Amino acid sequence: MLAALAARGRTVRWWIGALMGDHDYARYVAHLERLHPGAEIPTEREYWRTRYAAADANPGARCC
Repeated sequence: MLAALAARGRTVRWWIGALMGDHDYARYVAHLERLHPGAEIPTEREYWRTRYAAADANPGARCC
């Protein structure tokens, strides 16, 4: 019973992390390594700065 509860807790933590974008940088780095070998990989800070700047420049269909 305790193991099942712990597993559900890990699942919820993973889901919230995925919803908040916690895994996006790692996925982006994997994408660069797979499709653009030898390309310079930005730091995580540079990645988020660029991503937020792009979202501000092209807001699309956001609610706010």
